[in-house]
Amino acid sequence: MELEDLDGVGEAIAEKMREAGYISAEAIACATIGELKDLGIGEASASKIIKAARDGLKMGFETGLDILAKRELVGKLTTGSKEMDKLFGGGVETAAITEVFGKFGSGKTQIGHQLAVNVQLPKDKGGLGGGAIYIDTENTFRPERIQQMAKAQKLDPQEVLGNIMVARAYNSDHQMLLAEKASELIPEKNIKLVVVDSLTAHFRAEYTGRGTLASRQQKLNRHMHTLQRKIADLHNVVVLVTNQVMSRPDILFGDPTAPIGGHIVGHHSTFRVYLKRGKGNKRVADLIDSPNMPDGECIYEVSEKGVHDAKVTK
Repeated sequence: MELEDLDGVGEAIAEKMREAGYISAEAIACATIGELKDLGIGEASASKIIKAARDGLKMGFETGLDILAKRELVGKLTTGSKEMDKLFGGGVETAAITEVFGKFGSGKTQIGHQLAVNVQLPKDKGGLGGGAIYIDTENTFRPERIQQMAKAQKLDPQEVLGNIMVARAYNSDHQMLLAEKASELIPEKNIKLVVVDSLTAHFRAEYTGRGTLASRQQKLNRHMHTLQRKIADLHNVVVLVTNQVMSRPDILFGDPTAPIGGHIVGHHSTFRVYLKRGKGNKRVADLIDSPNMPDGECIYEVSEKGVHDAKVTK
Protein backbone atom coordinates (compact mmCIF):
# COMPACT_ATOMS: atom_id res chain seq x y z
CA MET A 1 0.00 0.00 0.00
CA GLU A 2 1.16 3.50 -0.86
CA LEU A 3 0.44 6.37 1.53
CA GLU A 4 -1.93 7.91 -1.01
CA ASP A 5 -4.00 4.70 -0.94
CA LEU A 6 -5.00 5.40 2.66
CA ASP A 7 -8.37 7.00 3.27
CA GLY A 8 -7.89 10.70 4.09
CA VAL A 9 -4.35 10.99 2.69
CA GLY A 10 -3.81 13.29 -0.28
CA GLU A 11 -0.58 14.35 -1.97
CA ALA A 12 0.09 17.20 0.46
CA ILE A 13 -0.38 15.06 3.59
CA ALA A 14 1.59 12.19 2.07
CA GLU A 15 4.50 14.55 1.38
CA LYS A 16 4.43 15.78 5.01
CA MET A 17 4.49 12.20 6.24
CA ARG A 18 7.40 11.18 4.06
CA GLU A 19 9.40 14.22 5.15
CA ALA A 20 8.81 13.17 8.76
CA GLY A 21 9.99 9.61 8.06
CA TYR A 22 6.63 7.88 7.61
CA ILE A 23 7.39 6.35 4.24
CA SER A 24 5.05 3.34 4.29
CA ALA A 25 1.60 2.23 5.42
CA GLU A 26 3.33 0.04 8.03
CA ALA A 27 4.95 3.13 9.56
CA ILE A 28 1.56 4.88 9.76
CA ALA A 29 -0.05 1.80 11.30
CA CYS A 30 2.57 1.85 14.06
CA ALA A 31 2.21 5.60 14.66
CA THR A 32 0.17 7.26 17.39
CA ILE A 33 -2.49 9.94 16.94
CA GLY A 34 -0.24 12.39 18.79
CA GLU A 35 2.63 11.81 16.37
CA LEU A 36 0.45 12.57 13.35
CA LYS A 37 -1.03 15.61 15.10
CA ASP A 38 2.53 16.97 15.36
CA LEU A 39 2.55 17.02 11.53
CA GLY A 40 -0.41 19.40 11.50
CA ILE A 41 -3.05 16.71 10.93
CA GLY A 42 -6.27 17.02 12.94
CA GLU A 43 -7.07 14.44 15.62
CA ALA A 44 -10.09 13.02 13.80
CA SER A 45 -8.17 12.77 10.52
CA ALA A 46 -5.14 11.20 12.25
CA SER A 47 -7.37 8.56 13.86
CA LYS A 48 -9.04 7.85 10.51
CA ILE A 49 -5.69 7.51 8.68
CA ILE A 50 -4.18 5.17 11.29
CA LYS A 51 -7.32 3.00 11.27
CA ALA A 52 -7.20 2.79 7.46
CA ALA A 53 -3.57 1.67 7.59
CA ARG A 54 -4.24 -0.96 10.25
CA ASP A 55 -7.35 -2.27 8.50
CA GLY A 56 -5.52 -2.46 5.18
CA LEU A 57 -2.62 -4.35 6.71
CA LYS A 58 -4.91 -6.64 8.76
CA MET A 59 -3.19 -5.85 12.06
CA GLY A 60 -5.65 -7.77 14.23
CA PHE A 61 -5.42 -11.12 15.99
CA GLU A 62 -3.55 -13.98 14.35
CA THR A 63 -3.09 -17.64 15.14
CA GLY A 64 0.11 -19.01 16.62
CA LEU A 65 0.78 -20.60 13.23
CA ASP A 66 0.69 -17.17 11.58
CA ILE A 67 3.22 -15.87 14.10
CA LEU A 68 5.41 -18.92 13.52
CA ALA A 69 5.40 -18.21 9.78
CA LYS A 70 6.44 -14.61 10.44
CA ARG A 71 9.25 -15.82 12.70
CA GLU A 72 10.78 -17.50 9.66
CA LEU A 73 11.61 -14.00 8.39
CA VAL A 74 13.75 -13.28 11.47
CA GLY A 75 17.45 -13.23 10.63
CA LYS A 76 20.41 -14.21 12.82
CA LEU A 77 23.68 -12.28 12.91
CA THR A 78 26.84 -13.98 14.15
CA THR A 79 28.83 -12.33 16.93
CA GLY A 80 32.05 -13.99 15.75
CA SER A 81 31.95 -16.43 18.67
CA LYS A 82 30.09 -19.72 18.15
CA GLU A 83 29.65 -20.07 21.90
CA MET A 84 28.02 -16.66 22.18
CA ASP A 85 25.83 -17.36 19.15
CA LYS A 86 24.50 -20.41 21.01
CA LEU A 87 23.35 -18.16 23.86
CA PHE A 88 21.11 -16.32 21.40
CA GLY A 89 19.91 -19.46 19.69
CA GLY A 90 22.02 -19.02 16.57
CA GLY A 91 23.04 -15.37 16.62
CA VAL A 92 21.72 -11.90 17.41
CA GLU A 93 18.12 -11.62 16.18
CA THR A 94 16.59 -9.10 13.81
CA ALA A 95 13.31 -7.39 14.84
CA ALA A 96 14.56 -7.24 18.43
CA ILE A 97 16.56 -5.01 20.77
CA THR A 98 19.65 -6.68 22.22
CA GLU A 99 21.22 -4.92 25.20
CA VAL A 100 24.78 -5.60 26.30
CA PHE A 101 25.86 -4.01 29.57
CA GLY A 102 28.90 -4.18 31.81
CA LYS A 103 31.67 -2.22 33.48
CA PHE A 104 34.19 -0.21 31.48
CA GLY A 105 36.61 -2.49 29.67
CA SER A 106 34.12 -5.37 29.52
CA GLY A 107 33.99 -5.29 25.71
CA LYS A 108 30.65 -3.61 24.95
CA THR A 109 32.02 -1.40 22.17
CA GLN A 110 34.01 -4.32 20.77
CA ILE A 111 30.75 -6.23 20.26
CA GLY A 112 29.25 -3.22 18.48
CA HIS A 113 32.25 -2.89 16.17
CA GLN A 114 32.31 -6.62 15.43
CA LEU A 115 28.62 -6.74 14.51
CA ALA A 116 29.07 -3.71 12.22
CA VAL A 117 31.62 -5.79 10.30
CA ASN A 118 29.86 -9.15 10.50
CA VAL A 119 26.54 -7.77 9.24
CA GLN A 120 28.21 -7.23 5.86
CA LEU A 121 29.06 -10.92 5.50
CA PRO A 122 26.82 -13.03 3.24
CA LYS A 123 24.06 -14.99 4.99
CA ASP A 124 25.83 -18.32 4.49
CA LYS A 125 28.71 -16.97 6.62
CA GLY A 126 26.51 -15.66 9.42
CA GLY A 127 25.97 -12.13 8.11
CA LEU A 128 22.93 -10.35 6.72
CA GLY A 129 24.46 -8.87 3.56
CA GLY A 130 23.76 -5.27 4.53
CA GLY A 131 25.21 -2.12 6.05
CA ALA A 132 25.19 -0.64 9.55
CA ILE A 133 24.26 2.58 11.32
CA TYR A 134 26.38 3.44 14.37
CA ILE A 135 25.09 6.12 16.78
CA ASP A 136 28.13 7.06 18.86
CA THR A 137 27.39 8.89 22.12
CA GLU A 138 30.76 8.52 23.86
CA ASN A 139 33.24 9.05 21.01
CA THR A 140 34.22 5.38 21.02
CA PHE A 141 33.82 4.48 17.34
CA ARG A 142 37.25 3.73 15.85
CA PRO A 143 37.60 3.13 12.08
CA GLU A 144 41.05 1.61 12.69
CA ARG A 145 39.42 -1.12 14.78
CA ILE A 146 36.90 -1.79 12.02
CA GLN A 147 39.79 -2.19 9.56
CA GLN A 148 41.47 -4.78 11.81
CA MET A 149 38.26 -6.79 12.15
CA ALA A 150 37.49 -6.55 8.42
CA LYS A 151 40.94 -7.90 7.50
CA ALA A 152 40.41 -10.81 9.89
CA GLN A 153 37.18 -11.62 8.02
CA LYS A 154 38.99 -11.29 4.67
CA LEU A 155 36.84 -8.29 3.72
CA ASP A 156 37.99 -5.07 2.05
CA PRO A 157 38.48 -2.62 4.98
CA GLN A 158 37.66 0.43 2.87
CA GLU A 159 34.48 -1.13 1.53
CA VAL A 160 33.42 -2.19 5.03
CA LEU A 161 33.93 1.34 6.40
CA GLY A 162 31.98 2.74 3.47
CA ASN A 163 28.99 0.61 4.46
CA ILE A 164 28.88 1.94 8.03
CA MET A 165 27.00 5.21 8.58
CA VAL A 166 28.33 6.87 11.76
CA ALA A 167 26.86 9.82 13.66
CA ARG A 168 28.11 11.36 16.89
CA ALA A 169 25.27 12.26 19.29
CA TYR A 170 26.09 15.30 21.43
CA ASN A 171 23.11 15.15 23.81
CA SER A 172 20.02 13.05 24.47
CA ASP A 173 17.78 15.12 22.14
CA HIS A 174 20.32 14.75 19.33
CA GLN A 175 20.52 11.01 20.03
CA MET A 176 16.74 10.65 19.74
CA LEU A 177 16.72 12.67 16.51
CA LEU A 178 19.42 10.44 15.02
CA ALA A 179 17.33 7.37 15.82
CA GLU A 180 14.41 8.92 13.90
CA LYS A 181 16.69 9.70 10.95
CA ALA A 182 18.11 6.18 11.06
CA SER A 183 14.63 4.84 10.31
CA GLU A 184 14.57 6.91 7.11
CA LEU A 185 18.04 5.74 6.00
CA ILE A 186 17.45 2.01 6.48
CA PRO A 187 15.65 1.21 3.21
CA GLU A 188 17.77 3.67 1.22
CA LYS A 189 21.14 2.26 2.35
CA ASN A 190 20.16 -1.42 2.82
CA ILE A 191 20.86 -1.17 6.56
CA LYS A 192 20.59 -4.41 8.55
CA LEU A 193 22.08 -3.28 11.89
CA VAL A 194 21.66 -0.23 14.13
CA VAL A 195 24.07 0.21 17.06
CA VAL A 196 23.59 2.76 19.86
CA ASP A 197 26.80 3.00 21.90
CA SER A 198 25.91 3.81 24.56
CA LEU A 199 22.19 4.08 25.18
CA THR A 200 22.13 5.86 28.53
CA ALA A 201 25.31 7.98 28.72
CA HIS A 202 23.65 11.30 27.80
CA PHE A 203 20.47 10.61 29.78
CA ARG A 204 22.56 9.80 32.83
CA ALA A 205 24.64 12.98 32.51
CA GLU A 206 21.77 15.38 31.78
CA TYR A 207 19.24 14.14 34.35
CA THR A 208 20.84 14.11 37.79
CA GLY A 209 19.09 13.74 41.11
CA ARG A 210 15.86 11.98 42.07
CA GLY A 211 13.77 14.99 41.05
CA THR A 212 14.58 14.46 37.38
CA LEU A 213 14.21 10.67 37.35
CA ALA A 214 10.60 10.63 36.08
CA SER A 215 11.40 13.01 33.20
CA ARG A 216 14.47 10.99 32.26
CA GLN A 217 12.59 7.71 32.23
CA GLN A 218 9.74 9.12 30.14
CA LYS A 219 12.21 10.41 27.57
CA LEU A 220 14.16 7.16 27.57
CA ASN A 221 10.88 5.29 27.11
CA ARG A 222 10.10 7.30 23.95
CA HIS A 223 13.61 6.61 22.63
CA MET A 224 13.26 2.87 23.21
CA HIS A 225 9.85 2.92 21.51
CA THR A 226 11.46 4.46 18.43
CA LEU A 227 14.21 1.85 18.37
CA GLN A 228 11.70 -0.98 18.67
CA ARG A 229 8.71 0.17 16.59
CA LYS A 230 10.25 2.36 13.90
CA ILE A 231 13.51 0.45 13.45
CA ALA A 232 13.55 -3.16 14.71
CA ASP A 233 9.91 -4.07 14.01
CA LEU A 234 9.24 -1.99 10.92
CA HIS A 235 12.46 -2.82 9.05
CA ASN A 236 13.33 -6.25 10.53
CA VAL A 237 16.89 -5.22 11.45
CA VAL A 238 19.19 -5.97 14.39
CA VAL A 239 19.23 -3.26 17.06
CA LEU A 240 22.13 -3.45 19.51
CA VAL A 241 22.36 -1.05 22.44
CA THR A 242 25.25 -0.92 24.89
CA ASN A 243 24.54 0.22 28.42
CA GLN A 244 26.48 1.58 31.36
CA VAL A 245 26.18 0.15 34.86
CA MET A 246 26.08 1.35 38.45
CA SER A 247 26.95 -0.26 41.74
CA ARG A 248 23.98 -0.70 44.09
CA PRO A 249 24.98 -0.02 47.71
CA ASP A 250 21.91 -1.87 49.04
CA ILE A 251 23.19 -5.21 47.70
CA LEU A 252 25.24 -6.74 50.52
CA PHE A 253 25.68 -10.20 49.03
CA GLY A 254 26.30 -11.11 45.40
CA ASP A 255 27.13 -8.85 42.47
CA PRO A 256 25.96 -5.25 43.13
CA THR A 257 26.34 -4.28 39.44
CA ALA A 258 23.08 -3.14 37.79
CA PRO A 259 22.41 -1.61 34.35
CA ILE A 260 21.28 2.01 34.04
CA GLY A 261 17.74 2.72 32.87
CA GLY A 262 15.81 0.56 35.30
CA HIS A 263 12.64 -1.21 34.23
CA ILE A 264 12.18 0.98 31.13
CA VAL A 265 15.28 -0.42 29.44
CA GLY A 266 14.71 -3.88 30.92
CA HIS A 267 11.18 -4.25 29.57
CA HIS A 268 12.04 -2.92 26.11
CA SER A 269 15.14 -5.08 25.62
CA THR A 270 14.35 -8.46 24.06
CA PHE A 271 17.73 -9.92 25.02
CA ARG A 272 19.92 -8.72 27.90
CA VAL A 273 23.56 -9.78 28.19
CA TYR A 274 25.88 -8.96 31.09
CA LEU A 275 29.51 -8.74 29.95
CA LYS A 276 32.34 -9.28 32.42
CA ARG A 277 36.09 -9.12 32.06
CA GLY A 278 38.10 -12.30 32.55
CA LYS A 279 41.82 -13.04 32.57
CA GLY A 280 43.86 -11.60 29.72
CA ASN A 281 41.78 -11.27 26.56
CA LYS A 282 38.99 -13.47 27.88
CA ARG A 283 35.48 -12.12 28.50
CA VAL A 284 32.34 -13.67 29.97
CA ALA A 285 28.89 -13.14 28.42
CA ASP A 286 25.98 -13.90 30.73
CA LEU A 287 22.51 -14.05 29.13
CA ILE A 288 20.14 -12.91 31.87
CA ASP A 289 16.93 -12.33 29.92
CA SER A 290 15.47 -13.81 26.73
CA PRO A 291 11.93 -14.67 25.58
CA ASN A 292 12.88 -18.12 24.30
CA MET A 293 16.41 -19.08 25.43
CA PRO A 294 17.46 -20.27 28.91
CA ASP A 295 19.83 -18.21 31.02
CA GLY A 296 23.43 -19.16 30.38
CA GLU A 297 26.95 -17.90 29.98
CA CYS A 298 29.94 -18.42 27.74
CA ILE A 299 33.60 -17.46 27.58
CA TYR A 300 34.94 -15.70 24.51
CA GLU A 301 38.00 -13.65 23.55
CA VAL A 302 38.63 -10.18 22.22
CA SER A 303 41.91 -9.96 20.32
CA GLU A 304 43.36 -7.92 17.47
CA LYS A 305 41.28 -10.06 15.09
CA GLY A 306 38.09 -9.16 16.94
CA VAL A 307 35.53 -11.21 18.85
CA HIS A 308 35.95 -15.00 18.65
CA ASP A 309 35.81 -18.18 20.70
CA ALA A 310 38.32 -18.50 23.52
CA LYS A 311 41.28 -20.76 22.91
CA VAL A 312 41.08 -23.97 24.89
CA THR A 313 44.17 -24.45 27.01
CA LYS A 314 45.15 -27.97 28.06
